[in-house]
Amino acid sequence: MLLLEERMKVVEYGKKIISSGLTKGTGGNISIYNREKQLVAISPSGIDYFETKPEDVVIINLDGEIVDGSKKPSSELDMHLIFYQRRDDLNALVHTHSPYAKTIATLGWDIPPITYLVAFAGPNVRCAPYATFGTKELAEKAFEGMVDRRAVLLANHGMIAGAHNIETAFMVAEEIEFSAQIYYQAKAIGELQSLLKKKWLACQRNLKVMARDDPLLGGFFFFCVLI
Repeated sequence: MLLLEERMKVVEYGKKIISSGLTKGTGGNISIYNREKQLVAISPSGIDYFETKPEDVVIINLDGEIVDGSKKPSSELDMHLIFYQRRDDLNALVHTHSPYAKTIATLGWDIPPITYLVAFAGPNVRCAPYATFGTKELAEKAFEGMVDRRAVLLANHGMIAGAHNIETAFMVAEEIEFSAQIYYQAKAIGELQSLLKKKWLACQRNLKVMARDDPLLGGFFFFCVLI
């Protein structure tokens, strides 16, 4: 079976985005890019994650053509492809409808550097302007919003997170959802205090030290753009 390892991981992490509460039903989607073969394994459209089998995962090329698989690929195919076509640091993407990220995105807010966990995506998490789901317009806006970042909120929709592998992409999605929850709760209680640039730099230095001993973090924070 073509890209069996990638297919199995798409199935595995599809179950994880449900069990972790990052999405509901058949919402959201996952893809993994095999850069050597220039092929993408992407979750199928409209199939329950706990019923999805490796053979249901669709294999496509960078032109969006189906290379292997009988199912319809995710409706957000264009949004996944644009990142693999234009960025060489991303090999996996996780798109979620997680409740707190979606709440902040519905308000049209960015997530500021309120906690060092935001550094999993960059100095902040931008909110891309609204575009209809499944369109090339949404793909373009998501890409623009995620320049120099590892995650972006999609207005009135959700979030997409990416990394060099699926394990890290999923971790980014989890940490940004948690950051969105903290942001929502803090805004509800009182005046927010963002980390100043000096403190933010200290956070990044500490995280870089942590990255040396953690393969999931290795090299990750060096892509952050300082504010």
